[in-house]
Amino acid sequence: MRNIYLSNTPRSEALERFLANVSIPRRTETVPVKEALGRVTARAVFAALSMPGFHAAAMDGIAVRAAHTFGASDQKPLRLLPDQDYQEVDTGDPLPEGFDAVIKVEDIQPVADKAVEILAPAAPWQHVRPVGEDVVAGEMIVPAYHLLRPQDLGALLAGGVNAVEVLQRPRVAVIPTGSELIPADAARKPGRIPDFNSTAIGAYLQEWGADPVLYPIVADDRALLKETLARAVGSADMVIINAGSSAGREDYTASIIAELGSVLLHGVATRPGKPTILGTISGKPVIGLPGYPVSAYMSLEWFVRPLLYLYRGTAPPERERLMVSLGRRIVSEIGVEEHVRMAVGFVNGRFIANPLDRGAGVTMSLVRADGLLIIPENSLGFEQGQTVEIELYRPAAALRHNLLVSGSHDLIIDLLATALKEKDSRLSLSSAHLGSMGGINAIGKGQAHLAGMHLFDPESGAYNVPYIRKMLPGCDLCLVNLAYRMQGWIVPPGNPDGIKSVADIAAHKISYVNRQRGAGTRVLFDYLLAQEKLTPADIYGYQREEYTHLNVAASVAAGSGRAGLGILPAARAFGLDFIPVTEERYDLLMEAEFYRSPEGQAILEVITDPLFQKQVEAMGGYSMRESGRLIEI
Repeated sequence: MRNIYLSNTPRSEALERFLANVSIPRRTETVPVKEALGRVTARAVFAALSMPGFHAAAMDGIAVRAAHTFGASDQKPLRLLPDQDYQEVDTGDPLPEGFDAVIKVEDIQPVADKAVEILAPAAPWQHVRPVGEDVVAGEMIVPAYHLLRPQDLGALLAGGVNAVEVLQRPRVAVIPTGSELIPADAARKPGRIPDFNSTAIGAYLQEWGADPVLYPIVADDRALLKETLARAVGSADMVIINAGSSAGREDYTASIIAELGSVLLHGVATRPGKPTILGTISGKPVIGLPGYPVSAYMSLEWFVRPLLYLYRGTAPPERERLMVSLGRRIVSEIGVEEHVRMAVGFVNGRFIANPLDRGAGVTMSLVRADGLLIIPENSLGFEQGQTVEIELYRPAAALRHNLLVSGSHDLIIDLLATALKEKDSRLSLSSAHLGSMGGINAIGKGQAHLAGMHLFDPESGAYNVPYIRKMLPGCDLCLVNLAYRMQGWIVPPGNPDGIKSVADIAAHKISYVNRQRGAGTRVLFDYLLAQEKLTPADIYGYQREEYTHLNVAASVAAGSGRAGLGILPAARAFGLDFIPVTEERYDLLMEAEFYRSPEGQAILEVITDPLFQKQVEAMGGYSMRESGRLIEI
């Protein structure tokens, strides 16, 4: 039987219900202070000893009796005799008995027979660290439920505390499920998916102070999953089951939790993360996470993180928030709270944010994300240019040096990002693959620093310039050549369909993988169609769109397409054949002000560096013969 969602509960209500019904009993252990970094104290810790435990010299110099030095001045230097009037001390030495001040070595003048002269009196307890100046025996060093930091460990040891009672890390069992799963390091086969979720989930748990126990993969076998879950509940403080939480025929998680305990809710009104299960067995929290990675990680953060911080006696730290202007329109659905990963940059004095891929299975959207936009359940989304608030994954100060690249996708941009980071560690690149025309629009609206483009104009035979003149007349812009690259047919190994031209694709009804509207590759393909007097209707798959050359190649490699137009490195990445069609010019468009800025000049220095050009050309299908040339618009 297929499962159905028992609820479609708002996230805040779901968390409230979950925390009201589950808890993790606190247990403690004693660990050496030297091994206690990142642990949480179980109770307040008090100093056993004072630090320093004696009056100590705070400077290199001489210990004196302050009263004996009164009257010393420039006009009337005072001579002091060794042992009788002073004793030499170094920083940290105990203050000799009977002495109550220290005079710095720089303020004494040696004279005959080891005598010294001073030109000013010493105040009582001058340059002396009194007993307990740092830590006083009996004072509280750290409170209960305190996350121990490096400075805390130093203070504990200074106060004579060598071992500290801390909260035990909760044991959290992580059970990956699915007959299609294989270990992440196993050989990849069609239809099999590597289990990378378990490692990521375990890392999140460690970051939040838990001790993850990763179970072997459990196949879609109801009895086996039930037995594994019962065993995990017996040995762990919390159990997380990854996958099997939706409405598929082999999604058993909800029914098994209900048999062994109770399901508090199944289904949260969010996107991603809707098929989340919150339950309890034997009084212990049990969470069924969706199988899609983004859904799993976000549900983990929404429900597991607060519970673990509650165990630690502290509230989860809040992320920095930032007001940004949207570079693109974002449409949402009423009744669902949507969480959109965002790339953020600082363009023309304001923060601009662009949505990344919103798919629940796109792990890279979290890797590339600078922040998160939460669209309320009663909203249909936001318009381009609208100001919204986002939660940040990175500090706003760092995002001021994040350069937004829009427009056409090219693998050189990834190399450029690395080279820029090596040149200036503050600089980062975030890419949004909008196609060449989308890149021109982004530059025109001040929503990107750079736009990659390769738009061929059939009337003039020129690249890019005619489109820029038409779309952004009168703007102060710079167009810089990045590379020349070869476009060609990406086909299965051996080119089994014998594709040489677009006419072959049309004649044999070859399944074609297209690029999105506005992409330079799409413009080129349409030109090739027109040259052969063909129309989109003649191409099987013309309406199928991918946003990068790598996605086109991946589709051909997976067998869902037989041909696509793209670049040589993308074909090579998937072991496919490449049939050259034409060389095209790939340029970078930017505002003139940015071109003259330090960041713009840093980009220019990188792309004209012979070593960088050699790296690019080594990928195949590129020529850097004019890289860095300023093209007249």
